[in-house]
Amino acid sequence: MTRQTAHAEEKTTAPTAATRNQRKERDQRKERKKQRKAARSFLVAAVAGVLALGAAGPAPAAARAAGPSGDPRISTAFTLPGAKVYPEGIAADPRTHTVYVGSYADGTVYRTRPGRSEAEVFLPSGTDGRRTANGLRVDARGRLWVTDSTTGVAVYDTATGTRLAHFEVAAEASARFVNDLTITPDGTAYLTDSIRGVIYRVTPRQLAAGSGVLTEAHDLTPALRPRPAGGFSLNGITSDRTGRYLLTVDMPTGELYRVDLRTGAVRRVALSGGDMKAADGLDLAPDGTLRVAHNTTNTLTRWQLGADGTCARLTRTITDPSLQIPTTLARVPGRTLVVRSQFDKGGPMNPGSGTPTTFTVASVRGL
Repeated sequence: MTRQTAHAEEKTTAPTAATRNQRKERDQRKERKKQRKAARSFLVAAVAGVLALGAAGPAPAAARAAGPSGDPRISTAFTLPGAKVYPEGIAADPRTHTVYVGSYADGTVYRTRPGRSEAEVFLPSGTDGRRTANGLRVDARGRLWVTDSTTGVAVYDTATGTRLAHFEVAAEASARFVNDLTITPDGTAYLTDSIRGVIYRVTPRQLAAGSGVLTEAHDLTPALRPRPAGGFSLNGITSDRTGRYLLTVDMPTGELYRVDLRTGAVRRVALSGGDMKAADGLDLAPDGTLRVAHNTTNTLTRWQLGADGTCARLTRTITDPSLQIPTTLARVPGRTLVVRSQFDKGGPMNPGSGTPTTFTVASVRGL
């Protein structure tokens, strides 16, 4: 074979740059699909474990039985359009009183304006490649943060729906489940990873840059109870009004952890009167009232946090099947909005079995 013939054959058989790019994109799509499938499998297994724990363990003790005048009223705040929504995250914008809800099933983000009884689609499924919408928060400048369990977090302009920034878990981290987030007064966002047992951080400077890899800020694995490989741990997360510390819950064990943002120290919060098993969403009010959604037990609890966040006392428990597997909650004036996920009706808790009713967000008074 002459050199000219060899060159000619190389030219005809070697893949072009366009072909290589197509193959790369195809491989990336396959990998993303595999990660999404793995993440959903992890969630099913984790929820099944929590169900077992909830069945075996004692129910949280109510500190005070609600009398006739103190009975919390559970009603429907608004409905969500769609037959397979399976909502999970919720966020309220204190400036406009608009409420946003995310779908775990397909990543759709819904919006409800004040006075409306039905939500509308704000960000359609698949927007910017988003496949899930787990944790939602609106920051002080009115930007909406949305976590996608399979990739990371995106930030949107609430006026236009334009994506302003996005941050993803490092490619080499094969197992991940980016779950919930909180935003501290200085504008820094902290996000839990339920499989890796870490908390990521996005600073205002990183946000201004527009994109990047999620920075691992705190590894809680040494403090957490041992768990099976790939098992769930951290779920809901919140922060105090001064930005001194974070609180995050280990869903299967029911333990609450405090992370000091100045020193990085991690400690278990001393709980009295009950535990936080099956705890999902957390909401901390400026006065130290911590509200918690316990998903598989259809329970909401209210706790009074100590001044330094190292202890918490249970002050109220509400358990009602009408909560329909509550995942997250948001406090608005006069009431608490609670997401009714119905994960057990053909959703991630019980795929292929059960038929959900209309998806709604509950209004709970007295919590």
